[in-house]
Amino acid sequence: MPELPEVETTRRILEPHLLGRTLVRLTHSDPARYQHTALAEGRRVLSTRRRGKFILLELEGETEAIIHLGMTGGFRFAPHRHTRLQVELEGETLYYTDPRRFGKWWVVPKGDYRAIPLLTRMGPEPLSAAFTLPAFQQALGRTGRRIKEVLLGQEAVAGVGNIYADEALWLSRIHPERPANTLEAGEAKRLHKAIQQVMAQAVQVGGSTLSDATYQQPNGEPGYFQLQHHAYDRTGQPCDRRGCGGRILKTVVGGRGTHFCPVCQRV
Repeated sequence: MPELPEVETTRRILEPHLLGRTLVRLTHSDPARYQHTALAEGRRVLSTRRRGKFILLELEGETEAIIHLGMTGGFRFAPHRHTRLQVELEGETLYYTDPRRFGKWWVVPKGDYRAIPLLTRMGPEPLSAAFTLPAFQQALGRTGRRIKEVLLGQEAVAGVGNIYADEALWLSRIHPERPANTLEAGEAKRLHKAIQQVMAQAVQVGGSTLSDATYQQPNGEPGYFQLQHHAYDRTGQPCDRRGCGGRILKTVVGGRGTHFCPVCQRV
């Protein structure tokens, strides 16, 4: 957390507050985590976009501010007890909050991603035309790593994290420990479609909020996709698939808690 749907929701809500406005001052006390932020001061925001789980602000002077929310990062329109960085704009202040302090900011020359190498090797966006079935099949066929690990790796497709990998694998009836290169054409097609479907639905309802201590939208509202989870965080509950009869199990894949149905998602 946050993953693509939460980051995209955050970007969409923030954009009207940022676009065309000048970043007057960025105030914080952690220069190792929030790097070179003084370079953004006095620059106008020309555009906002998202790449995977990153928010990118294009600034005047061929400069970019890149934000990764980590596990618990987010924004508020009012001061918060976990505020780590204040973004002073003309007439308004945004408050970047991060209880667990895993988020990071970088201000860099436009396109200079040496400090963030993941941005240079990230795969296509799942909701874009670039996420084609043939390219996805090729990416899966090149590795024998477990499919859950491949999805989390960001190179086959961008922005898929723990929650949405579990949901897409459940929807496509694929076991998370299947070696990626063993997926047949029909299975890869189901997974490709499931990733698009899950991501689109999650963005539509503002992402997933698991508790008060996790992601909230900048206006303080929760996301609502957790109400549609079929696998993630449903350990021991009956599988939602009609006629299945299984119960959701939890295991660990690639160091991440992983939820699946052993009946309809067989190895």
